[in-house]
Amino acid sequence: MSVRQFSAATSVLAMMAFAAASPAHAVTEIQWWHAMTGPNNDVVNKLASDFNASQSDYKIVPTFKGSYADTLNAGIAAFRAGNAPGIMQVFEVGTATMMAAKGAIKPVSELMKEEGEPFDPNSYLPAITGYYSTSKGDMLSFPFNSSSMVMWVNLDALKKAGIDAPPKTWPDVFEDAKKLHAAGNPTCGFSTGWVTWALIEQFNAWHNLPIGTKANGLDGFDTVLEFNSPLETKLLENLVELQKDKSFDYSGRTNTGEGRFTSGECAMFMTSSAFYPNVKANAKFNYTAVAMPYFPEAKGAPQNSIIGGASLWVMGGKSKEEYKGIAKFFTFLSDTDRQANLHQVSGYLPITKAAYEKTKASGFYEKNPILEVPLKELTNKAPTENSRGLRFGGMVQMRDVWSEEIEAALAGKKSAKDALDTAVSRGNQMLRQFERTATK
Repeated sequence: MSVRQFSAATSVLAMMAFAAASPAHAVTEIQWWHAMTGPNNDVVNKLASDFNASQSDYKIVPTFKGSYADTLNAGIAAFRAGNAPGIMQVFEVGTATMMAAKGAIKPVSELMKEEGEPFDPNSYLPAITGYYSTSKGDMLSFPFNSSSMVMWVNLDALKKAGIDAPPKTWPDVFEDAKKLHAAGNPTCGFSTGWVTWALIEQFNAWHNLPIGTKANGLDGFDTVLEFNSPLETKLLENLVELQKDKSFDYSGRTNTGEGRFTSGECAMFMTSSAFYPNVKANAKFNYTAVAMPYFPEAKGAPQNSIIGGASLWVMGGKSKEEYKGIAKFFTFLSDTDRQANLHQVSGYLPITKAAYEKTKASGFYEKNPILEVPLKELTNKAPTENSRGLRFGGMVQMRDVWSEEIEAALAGKKSAKDALDTAVSRGNQMLRQFERTATK
């Protein structure tokens, strides 16, 4: 072999070796920050793994970032530092904060249109669509894990107290709480998690009462709070009275008190429908979940509930390839079979009408009626301006303010009316500060 032939052969071998060692193409990684714990963390990891296995162009990398509030704060800080994830899970009350973070987000309706992926807002349950859309109907984020509030009931405790069926109205709840307290639940007949979500946000939607003007802030940041009407005051006054002997007993601002239900301490407990897997795994008694109670004198009640949970926001400033991959991932998540399965294994709601209908047609709810309760609440009636949802700036901090005032009333430091009046006035001050910041 000549020197020239040897050199040519060596070059060919080198090129073959380089090709063998190099990937056929670069895979685009997409960071997904989330707040899911326990079994639902496993669900998130499996969704990412299944998508990654379904194609070879993109890789979703899920990362747990702490609580909902922690994840929101981390994402905003990361955006300001120039290293935000491609996708961020944000709880529903963080919507106004995300909207006001100029340049931080890319609306999902805009993304899907640009990338040519199928996306029809009308395919989602109306209560979900309204929460995450602009007043013009453009969806801002991708619905992911949605829930609503239900009342969990210990059927064995009710039977022991001589109560034939779970209560439907607030007067029934008050009466049953007293009976339960007297019949073996001395520290808690009835309680609730997420106190402001239960006693203000869901209560007002369920009774078709405004929380604030401008469709609860959905139609503008210049909203004014108004949840201090006679009916909200009546609810809190009754709970203050029941708190005195622990027929009702306060369980905190978030869901940290939910174990009081699964342990049997509290026989009736209002909290998220997403509590289902926990109840199923830990309750050692017969239980069920029923719709939230209502005051029968409230005209048109019950109306419809509003959603909890979170959605997926697409962050701004990402590459064209990242956006293409995120759009394909959202199409992957929208698959009807995948949505139906996600609902059935996680306890969260099916976010599309098709997934709901498929689950219903399969007979799933006949064996698992509890999981249909929040869906019946959300779809009880067509949403109104009072029950489409809410969008208040600084909602995480404002919930703490509202909770402080409710706590003051329950502790006997203020009347129920004074507490709600102060919650409204303090909240309005916070809204004006947010409005000044958001409209600069």
